[in-house]
Amino acid sequence: MKNISWDDYKIAYQVAIDGSLSQAGKSLNINHATVLRRINQLETALEVKLFFRHQRGYKLTDAGAILLAELPSLITRFSKLEHQLQNVESNISGELRISTISSYSSQLAPALKAFRDIYPAIRIMLLSTDDIVPLESGAAHVSLRVGPKPNGTDLIVKQLTRFKTNYYASAEYIKEFGQPTTDSTLNDHYWILPTPDKYRIPFVRHIVDNIDKDRIVFQSSHFPDVSQAVIEGMGIGPIGEHQAKRYPSLVQVTLNSPESEEAMWFVYHKDSKHSARVKCFYEFLLKRLENLTALETR
Repeated sequence: MKNISWDDYKIAYQVAIDGSLSQAGKSLNINHATVLRRINQLETALEVKLFFRHQRGYKLTDAGAILLAELPSLITRFSKLEHQLQNVESNISGELRISTISSYSSQLAPALKAFRDIYPAIRIMLLSTDDIVPLESGAAHVSLRVGPKPNGTDLIVKQLTRFKTNYYASAEYIKEFGQPTTDSTLNDHYWILPTPDKYRIPFVRHIVDNIDKDRIVFQSSHFPDVSQAVIEGMGIGPIGEHQAKRYPSLVQVTLNSPESEEAMWFVYHKDSKHSARVKCFYEFLLKRLENLTALETR
């Protein structure tokens, strides 16, 4: 295609309507010389005459008549395209891609269901991974991360909440085996722990360093599996405080281990700062977490 400005077509169209350069210039709020230059530029690029010049104004050639007939529908289509492009991020609809750690993804289901109840035109794609998904790649619109505050020059990072992880056991386990009272009694109990790749976590490291490895009766790389094993009464293990409150039969076990309090971060790329989908999802999660906290403190 020739390098022709879309504005040149619109100027030519206005000349075709008004019949003169001066009147077209007034309609477009540009001067007569600019109109003439742009018409000449368009005709040169197309290698075709659009107008007959004479004293009474500009009359259409056969090519000019085609321009006059076809351009209105093109202008309408381009206007529609511009509107769609300008408003695509103001619509609370379409696909919302969310990445989060695998140990948290299953717990998101109730929140995501409630979110779609409010915004039924949203389609959710959940990326469950322990790897950091680069938001600049477009693979995800939002990342829910746990731990230290994420950094990146192109990232917008907002704290959603803070939560603690404690050690728990089922009431049945406590009834049968009691609770450890000191580090020296840790070996008297059965332990449910994450796999060795998670031993770097301080509150896990403390237990591992103070027990015989044969006291670990269940391990998983997936924290929800660890939680479920504790709920089933297999032993003592770590569970997030928010999750534990949903199971009244769980008993918190007081240990001499480092406290674990981590933040959850809502992360998105700066190019998404005007996205209505991202904005309403953040506001929804923030409000939901506030409501959960209020219920738990009653």
